[in-house]
Amino acid sequence: MIVARVLDGGLFTTVQDLGRVGCMRYGVPPSGAMDRAACLAANALAGNAPDAAVLELTLVGPRLEFTAPATIALAGANLGAHLDDEPFGCWRAATVRAGQTLWFAGPEDGARACLAVHGGIDVPIVLGSRSTYTRARLGGLDGRPLAAGDRLEIAGDVPRILADARQLDPAECPVYGHAHDIRVIPGPQDDRFTPAGMATFLSSTYTVGAGADRMGYRLAGPRIELADGADIVSDGSPAGGVQVTGDGQPIVLMADRGTAGGYVKIATVITVDIGRLAQAVPGDTVRFRAVTIAEARTALREHAAWLERIGSTVTGTAGATAAARRRRAAAAAAAAVARILAGR
Repeated sequence: MIVARVLDGGLFTTVQDLGRVGCMRYGVPPSGAMDRAACLAANALAGNAPDAAVLELTLVGPRLEFTAPATIALAGANLGAHLDDEPFGCWRAATVRAGQTLWFAGPEDGARACLAVHGGIDVPIVLGSRSTYTRARLGGLDGRPLAAGDRLEIAGDVPRILADARQLDPAECPVYGHAHDIRVIPGPQDDRFTPAGMATFLSSTYTVGAGADRMGYRLAGPRIELADGADIVSDGSPAGGVQVTGDGQPIVLMADRGTAGGYVKIATVITVDIGRLAQAVPGDTVRFRAVTIAEARTALREHAAWLERIGSTVTGTAGATAAARRRRAAAAAAAAVARILAGR
């Protein structure tokens, strides 16, 4: 069922879900939402399954005219959302009527938001995912960002409506700002750096460059000293891996990263903080802080607990049935994070 038509695609709006699993061996990156927390939260607020497809909005969101009633939810960056002439806000879900227009005035906090529609965005599943990988024109809407004239569909022939307006408790909403403290676990090739190089990496402030994108966040700052060159025999590229090139500058590997690479990796960003880094805009500053694997797992458990609280701290006029559905969706999202903890 078509629920909206695209009047303007925005700067870079793509269909994403939690990404492809098991395809890196074939040279296909996982893709998926850059800020998985925002994706999971938007789906929980909308009453969707955790892996339902959403729209990922980058800095300047699209302009959408709804052609049927729908329940929508926004999470992640505050991009100045408006529904017709009224501010829509973020970290909230609401019912929209046919004929209403959702548009975005511009970024106020963060870089990427996820827009969920109850029922999930319906595009073909490619290699187990609906996510868009634009470099190979794979998945999503013909493997490309949204453009004027596109139609957004959800499964089924009946409008999917949950309840009236509701929003997350403001105390539970992340604030991103422009200075980002990012936790990392040293390695896998931290032995290829001098002690001075490692000290520089963990004590310096780096700036997000204009080339930061879904493939990698290129940072600029003090040179990181290498012990024996930047090149290695190519190995797998982990999410959040911090490559250091021959010029001593770090690049953090993101959702559309290459599946293998031949640069040394000084550290790996912990799972929870990859999404926070994805909210950084060019010119923002980044500092890295080393933590243990145990600390990283604790952070992930706290993240799962936060997702579960989404189902219980939402305020609004939703009925008991809709509230129970949101709690189930939030619990399912938390379970998805728990599976990461278990290595599945």
